[in-house]
Amino acid sequence: MPHFFIDSNQVNNNNITINDKDNYYHIARSLRARSGERLLLLDENKIQYETTIEKITNDEIITKIDKSYPSHRFLDFKLYLAQSPLRSDRQNALIEKATELGVYGVYPVKTDNCALNSDMIDKKIPKWQKIMYESSKQCERADVPKCFPRTTFKEVLENNSFDKIIVFCERIATKTLKDSFKNKPIKKGDKVLVIIGPEGGFSQNEFDYFASNNNIEMLTLGDMILRAETAVTVALGNVIYEYSNFNK
Repeated sequence: MPHFFIDSNQVNNNNITINDKDNYYHIARSLRARSGERLLLLDENKIQYETTIEKITNDEIITKIDKSYPSHRFLDFKLYLAQSPLRSDRQNALIEKATELGVYGVYPVKTDNCALNSDMIDKKIPKWQKIMYESSKQCERADVPKCFPRTTFKEVLENNSFDKIIVFCERIATKTLKDSFKNKPIKKGDKVLVIIGPEGGFSQNEFDYFASNNNIEMLTLGDMILRAETAVTVALGNVIYEYSNFNK
């Protein structure tokens, strides 16, 4: 069933009227939907609606609500990613996978060894936000994460408050995520920041900055050296796995 985000003001009793341009053209023109076909709609309150198209006019689609219920397709802690952007398709795939794994937001960080310059990162951010939106629809997420403006690790940490900050530093760390959970597990509602470096690794200045910050845990993902996009998927997946096991 095709999945679309709507605004709650489009809901009227037992009907939903889709009249915003993007959704209308996608459903009526791209999908060539017809009366009687079904749509899955989700509003900003995380309420999901299973609907049937009743009528399509030149500027709106009227659907009948068959069933509505709260969506549970979101993490119950807030997981953020601060990451040094990669080149082209690799970064696009990384953004897509981070969205599927439930991150609330991604901070594109200009690191010392970043593959992209500042201007290129700024130009790419609208595209990454669009990928987040489309990926959220495809995996039926209850919300759409945010791609924040280009930043630095220092700005991220000074301008935000996190309950747990994890940086994966393969070459110098020995402590694992399991060790971290024994000392300080993640609880429901916590804000958690995962930091992943560029393909070339963190610079010595960045290592020194992490080491000097008592709130940052420097962890390893194991003995294998992972490409940056693989490290993001493994790191986020392991955080979710350890959280799920701890909170059973």
